[in-house]
Amino acid sequence: MGAKSPARFTLGRQSSLAPDRGGKDEDEESIAAAVAAVDPRVRLMYLANEGDIDGINTMLESGTNVNFRDIDGRTALHVAACQGRPDVVQLLLSRGAEVDPMDRWGSTPLADAVYYKNHDVIKLLEEHGAEPPLPCMSKMLEKSQSMRLMQRSLIFLTVRKSQRVPFVWHHGVELRWLLKPLERNCSQMKTKKAFRDELTLLQKIRHPNVVQFLGAVTQSSPMMIVTEYLSKGDLREYLDRKRALKPELAVKFALDIARGMNYLHEHKPEAIIHRDLEPSNILRDDSGHPKVADFGVSKLLVVKNTVKEDKPVTPQDTSWRYMAPEVYRNEEYDTKVDVFSFALILQEMIEGCVPFPMSQESEVPKAYVANERPPFNAPAKRYPLVLKELIQDCWDKEPSRRPTFRQIITKLEVISHHLERKNRWKVRLGMCLPIFGGLMKRDYVNPSSRSSHSFNR
Repeated sequence: MGAKSPARFTLGRQSSLAPDRGGKDEDEESIAAAVAAVDPRVRLMYLANEGDIDGINTMLESGTNVNFRDIDGRTALHVAACQGRPDVVQLLLSRGAEVDPMDRWGSTPLADAVYYKNHDVIKLLEEHGAEPPLPCMSKMLEKSQSMRLMQRSLIFLTVRKSQRVPFVWHHGVELRWLLKPLERNCSQMKTKKAFRDELTLLQKIRHPNVVQFLGAVTQSSPMMIVTEYLSKGDLREYLDRKRALKPELAVKFALDIARGMNYLHEHKPEAIIHRDLEPSNILRDDSGHPKVADFGVSKLLVVKNTVKEDKPVTPQDTSWRYMAPEVYRNEEYDTKVDVFSFALILQEMIEGCVPFPMSQESEVPKAYVANERPPFNAPAKRYPLVLKELIQDCWDKEPSRRPTFRQIITKLEVISHHLERKNRWKVRLGMCLPIFGGLMKRDYVNPSSRSSHSFNR
């Protein structure tokens, strides 16, 4: 006969992400008997539910797999975490239990412990390296009073390049969000960690010039991050189409970007380094205002004021054309790497071309290390007031000499005010020119005619 299929453990609290069970639970004694009859290994989960330390030890010593999973992918550690039994959790971990197994709904023991508010278990799992639970989009929507997720058949997907944008109608209002899929090969620990790190960070931030995080899809493959959908695309696409921007528009965009970045850098209790600030990671909303996006390689300054990569950054990790030299050299760096990238974006908006357009991207950071910077080819009038000096300050080879985004905002506001005043005078002059033109035409007398008239008289 073939091997028995794993049974489903139904006693006690269910997974935090499982659908709600309808009806009443069966009698516990009959369930326990059924569990033992179907698959003796499931008894380990029953004992974890009951907190039977001696029984668990006996089963493990007899050779029962501590990481046995039932049909729902749940382990004894899931059950103990749900029930709030730190003694059982400690025992299972000491006997080799995986700390972060994921059940069929995408929930881990830590996620279950958080859901049921079992604080002793949470602390214990975190001490053993458990990753923070992933926010689940469907659960967030279920719990929201203002939004209800419709059936899958009623969600319409449209494709815009590589972006999948679901449209959900709620009380006649169209709700839109952007899904950023994780790579399909989710088994790699590095990929999973990056996904979790980005989610952890996104939950901390909320600002008008930073893309708004909504939740995450974690129960399907690929897993996805869900953010607001910005209809006008990214700044890269816009600059490729428009090339050089008018100085007043470039400064307006720069102010929005700087405000978003200043929020990240001054975020409490940990400053956030974006580390991949480039036009493709700046999106535009319906009104055209830029918002900083994509925090896949961002860093939190939790303890120290600087961070350092475990290994050199590759072209697959980030855009080298906008990378600060200290990152390329794999040195310790701080928030000033974003200031360097910002300078390159601002100059590109004025010049109308990417930094060092004739060079291969892999060669550009070498130029930065050699203290070479993109040339200023645009006419001087396109760099109003001290804008050129500000750009040069922002890409200084010494990070400590680069200004903060708060200082950048102050300077850009002065420049913006100067440009607005200049444009107002242009408008007034344009309105006055027809009047002046008429007066000049009426009063104009040909000099030769005047002298001739005078001589004849």
